[in-house]
Amino acid sequence: MIFLKPLWAKRLTGLVLTCLLLGIASWTSFLDMSLIPNELRFSAGSVQQLPKLPFTTVHTTNADVLSIQESDAIAASTAFSFQANQTGEAALKVKLFDRLPIKTVRVDVLPDIRLVPGGHSIGVQLKSAGVMVVGHHQFENTAYQQVSPGKKANIQIGDLIVKLNGKPIASAEEFTRQIQAAGENAEPVQLELLRGKERLHLSLQPEQNRISGKFQVGLFVRDSAAGVGTLTFYHPEKKVYGALGHIITDNDTQKPVVVGGGKILLSHVSSIQRGESGTPGQKRAFFYHDKPIGNIEKNTPFGIFGQMERIPDNGYTTEPMPVAYSEDVKKGPADILTVVEGEKVEKYGIEIVDVFPQRYPATKGMIIRVTDPKLLEKTGGIVQGMSGSPIIQDGCLVGAVTHVFVNDPTSGYATFIEWMLRDAGLIPDSSGTNEMSPNFFAKGKEYRPDCRTVM
Repeated sequence: MIFLKPLWAKRLTGLVLTCLLLGIASWTSFLDMSLIPNELRFSAGSVQQLPKLPFTTVHTTNADVLSIQESDAIAASTAFSFQANQTGEAALKVKLFDRLPIKTVRVDVLPDIRLVPGGHSIGVQLKSAGVMVVGHHQFENTAYQQVSPGKKANIQIGDLIVKLNGKPIASAEEFTRQIQAAGENAEPVQLELLRGKERLHLSLQPEQNRISGKFQVGLFVRDSAAGVGTLTFYHPEKKVYGALGHIITDNDTQKPVVVGGGKILLSHVSSIQRGESGTPGQKRAFFYHDKPIGNIEKNTPFGIFGQMERIPDNGYTTEPMPVAYSEDVKKGPADILTVVEGEKVEKYGIEIVDVFPQRYPATKGMIIRVTDPKLLEKTGGIVQGMSGSPIIQDGCLVGAVTHVFVNDPTSGYATFIEWMLRDAGLIPDSSGTNEMSPNFFAKGKEYRPDCRTVM
């Protein structure tokens, strides 16, 4: 048995305790480190903070995009800050004792976007890029036979006929005229059509209707769609708008309408059909056909987008506000902007009941519930025509209303604003980079964009 002198025993005990305390502190810090995702996103101009990481240094690979305060490589023995300077990509490299790499975090710095929120009631007139087949019909030909040449040729409901005899088809009326002319000349028509992502070519021989004398192919076609929705946002510098928050589909086929043109118009809400359990309500409105306010260039799962020279004057505010990306949206109180009477945009209280983290674009990002007594009394909750109503939380534009729950009209789904911004061309496609951990930032310093000062 070895007996240590009291002095050495005290020193050894102190050393063991010191190592133990340092080990506990380091273990806690590296547990925090494990919560840091591999990829992060911030807006240009924002300042973020990392937690305490003893015995480590942090370097940025691109100081022009992402700079660490004080120096480019610092001893991170305390919480430190870094700033997103400009749009681009950079990486934070964390090293133990400034030698051993233990973590690399890719950082995407996105534009600091400021948008004017909408809420305006709009009429939507969308022209398809061709004519859509919405049904088949039979007729009696001159041989007393019931025929449908289009169905026989395997033209399907939902097919989009984009060309006839090599020329684009602009309208259903033009399609009818071309069929009649081909029939009179006893010539087949050459059709080019889209079926999903597939492009098909086929020949079709019109036949004469024995009763009417007209030449037909047995197809019902439509070239446009119309409805009422809500403007979500306007970018005053790029003069780009977004609306609806969801795709426009054909009423009969439920197929997306491929954009061939169109416009949005000012709309006046004349009355509301209240929503009840099992029966969604709706806005009743009429369009000002002589007051187009923008064109339609895109119809995507996240809404319609196009150019707008200026936002209408009847908005809730004309001041641009920041946007919040999906990782910044939280459960709790929020507001929507919408019109329920005339053309006046008003603010109503809602609750964000649930938030679904999304690494990839998806239309259902939040569940919301209407809590405002005035809106509940007037509409019963969310009604058709409210799609696209902007959602504002802590002064940031965070999303748009998209769907109502049929059995509970007080509640519905909403989409994150960032997916609309992507489809509007205002931010790059960053699908798959959303890995924000809520426990990443230094304790007691939860990050939220600077949103409160706008409204």
